[in-house]
Amino acid sequence: MNELIKAIKELKQEKNAIILAHYYQEGEIQDIADYVGDSLALAQWAAKTEADIIVMCGVHFMGETAKVLCPDKKVLVPDMAAGCSLADSCPADKFGQFVKEHPGYTVISYVNTTAAVKAVTDVVVTSTNARQIVESFPEDEKIIFGPDRNLGNYINSITHRQMLLWDGACHVHEQFSVEKIVELKQQYPEALVLAHPECKGALLKLADVVGSTAALLKYAVAHPEHTYIVATESGILHEMQKKCPQTLFIPAPPNDSTCACNECSFMRLNTMQKLYDCLKNESPEITVDPAIAEKAVRPIQRMLDISAKLGL
Repeated sequence: MNELIKAIKELKQEKNAIILAHYYQEGEIQDIADYVGDSLALAQWAAKTEADIIVMCGVHFMGETAKVLCPDKKVLVPDMAAGCSLADSCPADKFGQFVKEHPGYTVISYVNTTAAVKAVTDVVVTSTNARQIVESFPEDEKIIFGPDRNLGNYINSITHRQMLLWDGACHVHEQFSVEKIVELKQQYPEALVLAHPECKGALLKLADVVGSTAALLKYAVAHPEHTYIVATESGILHEMQKKCPQTLFIPAPPNDSTCACNECSFMRLNTMQKLYDCLKNESPEITVDPAIAEKAVRPIQRMLDISAKLGL
């Protein structure tokens, strides 16, 4: 592994490349990345990098977002098959038809969507900034929110909006077991539950803190004295444990009784060997149709501008 790490670092320097990794990647990839973050942070870093090559260690839509923001840069992903169940739940043609059937609506799309969906969107959001961006619109604004129904329902509940929701979901966050979390709470009565807003409403009602991966990490770092049950993809525990080595973090289990934690199979397709190979071969490379990219960049840039204005 040490030789592989050395080889990746040498290739990165030789090719003026930058490695961006999501919190849901395996720990070795997070450790070698130049920047580790959630979807908002990855988009922000991609937008301002001066590197010639961006290696996006995450899932396909994250690579697309980087390419749309940086059309003149080469964007690589370790495994082109690393997709996203949430993005898959929102086909661009069907979502486009849904938008056409509801004229006069502002379209807000979660970042976990394809570039083609973003192309029919007015503004993109992440779980970090969704509430603030929704609240930046008038209370009577007619809004379509897609594709995550759980995040949309949560935003509706805390903003008292009545956004029209697309019926999509993330397979990882849908699978957490409320019953098993209740059992863990009985075993660790002092534990606080940290939950991502892509989780189902019943789980969010149990949670002590609801927020994006970055927000949950920030809370844990600010309160290392607690024990935590963490209801999001278990890759985030790597950074949580690094920042809070004395804190006990317990991954929330899924309904599948054979698993103690919940991993995204797409995220885990990326490996250190594939990272090395993609840097060496400069492949697989993300491409986005220029006509789609021209439309998709506007709502992404609007998100970045609003986030900057709000200090996010």
